[in-house]
Amino acid sequence: GYVLLAVQAHFKQLRPFPCKDVAPSKPGQCEPATSGQEAILFTGLYLVALGTGGIKAALPSLGADQFDETDPKEAASLSSYFNWLMFSITFGAALGVTFLVWISTNQGWDWSFGVCAVAVAMAILFLSMGKSVYRTNIPKGSPLVRILQVFVVAVRNRKLPVPDMAQELHEIYDKEAGHNEILQRTDQFKCLDRAAILRSSQDAPTYSTSGSWKLCTVTQVEETKILVRMLPIILSTVFMNTCLAQLQTFSIQQTTTMDRKIGSFQVPGPSLPVIPLVFMFILLPIYDRLFVPLARKFTGIPTGITQLQRVAVGLVLSAISMAVSGIIETHRKRVAIKHNMVDSPGPLPMTIFWIGIQYAIFGMADMFTIVGLMEFFYGESSAGMKSLSTAISWCSLAFGYYTSSVVVNVVNKVSGGWLASNNLNRDKLEYFYWLLAGVSVVNFAVYLACASWYRYKKVEVKQEQSGPVDYVEERIDVSIKRSSTP
Repeated sequence: GYVLLAVQAHFKQLRPFPCKDVAPSKPGQCEPATSGQEAILFTGLYLVALGTGGIKAALPSLGADQFDETDPKEAASLSSYFNWLMFSITFGAALGVTFLVWISTNQGWDWSFGVCAVAVAMAILFLSMGKSVYRTNIPKGSPLVRILQVFVVAVRNRKLPVPDMAQELHEIYDKEAGHNEILQRTDQFKCLDRAAILRSSQDAPTYSTSGSWKLCTVTQVEETKILVRMLPIILSTVFMNTCLAQLQTFSIQQTTTMDRKIGSFQVPGPSLPVIPLVFMFILLPIYDRLFVPLARKFTGIPTGITQLQRVAVGLVLSAISMAVSGIIETHRKRVAIKHNMVDSPGPLPMTIFWIGIQYAIFGMADMFTIVGLMEFFYGESSAGMKSLSTAISWCSLAFGYYTSSVVVNVVNKVSGGWLASNNLNRDKLEYFYWLLAGVSVVNFAVYLACASWYRYKKVEVKQEQSGPVDYVEERIDVSIKRSSTP
């Protein structure tokens, strides 16, 4: 994808003539792109999007799989892994909005896309070099098929009564077949338990392996329940990413009306997102090395606070960021009125670092929420659904950006045009920010209800022992990380 974009940016024949110094009211004077040029552009963009989607779904799980959750030392390091993964992503993003922006501005888009292509090629090389030492969990079938099987069998058995005892439901305790993780039955969504009902005593030998369209295991049913329980959590974080999309869009517009000079250097507008990235770059190591060990002493939780609590902190900071954004926008408009520059295209006597305040707070919100979600979805998923769950955690970001344009259109229609003007000094952007802050508070209340309702998974680990006892059953409550006496 990046190679295709670099080639198109380099060769003039593959793109329309640059449209410069043309009034916005006369777009017809610009040369339109041909269908072939558009096809090259969108093919490159969609290839990049497809590759990025695969990386974000698989990479967190691949890295986390290198830690043995049954080893206390490695399990404690798993939480740090997600923090350092986010640290690496932040570092790369900071290079993107500074170094690559400078290259595209001074050298051209072909050089910028070329650097991206070389960087990805090096990433492939490094990934291949470690292939022989990775712990790789080979997937056994599609998790989506396993989920669909549960719903199909549950519907087929809808007229059967749900047993009260878990022993009356079908389960497979076969370590050699790869069934190392056995999930305990939970009391939510009992209607799905019908998928594991044995119609007769002859059914169990007939369907001795999981993955049947006529009988499912308790573990398979619980995997489906986990995914269903996760949906309210993920939906309650979508609005935060909607706020992030609005903040990125309007903050850059705000900087075009402000003083962007630092001494003799003028900060490019697209480089403004480096402010929250710098805060995250500094705070992530502090959080991992100072806050987590300190909080662990008080809570006894290996991660300091639970993943859902971490997400909650991020949602609170998101609401605060929106409220601060409204206050700063109010101040910016007062400066414009005071200096009679409401309709002036020139920069206001107000530094862009005012915008950095709201960006910094939202950067901290991202640090708590995104890492918390990745760790939560990975930890709560069963062994065969790790990649699927981490992919779902990124869907919150995608849905948030999709809904952002809808939010603007609805607000404009209902409010009579808060954001309809091309002049930001005459718009009501501060009202829009305060509206987002208010909705964020409501969204936080919804999240608290969903998080309180959520039931953490419970795992039965079968361990072989010498002596007269064939197995010792150890029940682990993941929510509080402690085990009871076998």
